[in-house]
Amino acid sequence: MQHKKNLFLALVFPVQILLVKLLALFPNTIEHYYSNGVYLFISKTLRYSLGWIPFSVGDLCYLLLLLFCCKWLYKTRKNLVHKPIQSLTYITAFLSILYFLFHLLWGLNYYRPPLHKALTLKHTYTTEELFKVTENFIHKANELHLKVAINDTLNAVIPYSKKQIFEKTAVSYTNLQQQFPSLMYTPKSIKQSLWSTPLTYAGYSGYLNPFTNEAQVNYLIPKFYAPFVSCHEAAHQIGYAAENETNFIGFLACTASNDVFFNYAGATFAVRYCLNELHKRDKNKYEYLLQKLNIGILKDYQKSKEFWNSYQSPIESFFKYSYDLFLKSNSQQKGIKSYSYVVALLVNYQLQEKQLY
Repeated sequence: MQHKKNLFLALVFPVQILLVKLLALFPNTIEHYYSNGVYLFISKTLRYSLGWIPFSVGDLCYLLLLLFCCKWLYKTRKNLVHKPIQSLTYITAFLSILYFLFHLLWGLNYYRPPLHKALTLKHTYTTEELFKVTENFIHKANELHLKVAINDTLNAVIPYSKKQIFEKTAVSYTNLQQQFPSLMYTPKSIKQSLWSTPLTYAGYSGYLNPFTNEAQVNYLIPKFYAPFVSCHEAAHQIGYAAENETNFIGFLACTASNDVFFNYAGATFAVRYCLNELHKRDKNKYEYLLQKLNIGILKDYQKSKEFWNSYQSPIESFFKYSYDLFLKSNSQQKGIKSYSYVVALLVNYQLQEKQLY
């Protein structure tokens, strides 16, 4: 009987893949019925159920899953050789269940319409427009830096614990909701990852657990960067999957905050990404604007770089390559490079809102 169930689930697996690919052709349908319908109920239910628990239930579940897989491989090691079809059927059935749960609980958000369409923003920009917007971001970042550091040559000092940052993230979204009602974030479920050390070696600041809807933040990352990471992961929770879009929403949440440290995190994020893009397009303009940044901001960037360099390992390349393939298989054609596509949203939003021509 069990073998028949496994065989059924295994045969359903390719059917599920085809159905997801078919649904991807109808992004407006996904937006209406899933992202703004079923998903809202699922995500809130999960966050109400698990958000109050002080530790990451999802991280613990991943550990149990890893132990289960190791135990199963050990117990069935002989069957893998002598009964390969039965073993393959079991593995495929297991993957079929995970695939179904992933897309039901969160994954279909990958196929909703692009955010720039909902905000009626262009998705292209000129180098001159990028230069103008970056210059404006630098001016704002310098102003904010003087409010979070003793002087313009020193690093920012963030006085909050990670728990306080998570609380302030929810408040930031409450403010943002006044401008964008669809970006409502309640209840919160942001936690420090139990696996922050391996997460750092893999090169990640945080992640969303799609099965428990808990936002995980790497507690080892430099604190000045944590408010943005927290806001970024919360954007995943409210139903945005594309990394460039969650980067942009994270920036909006930091900007909407009444807290200057969140404002600083958002501004320095925008400056970094815009400068990186400008460097690719016009190195002279890049060098000109780089000299306008407060030395203390450059020191924060350097601190972040040194942090990640201290954890570099071969495992990072493996995980980045794997995640790149994952993103490409979920409608993000540029893979991990899609993170930097936030610049198009930043530039065109600034041009539209502040009339920077």
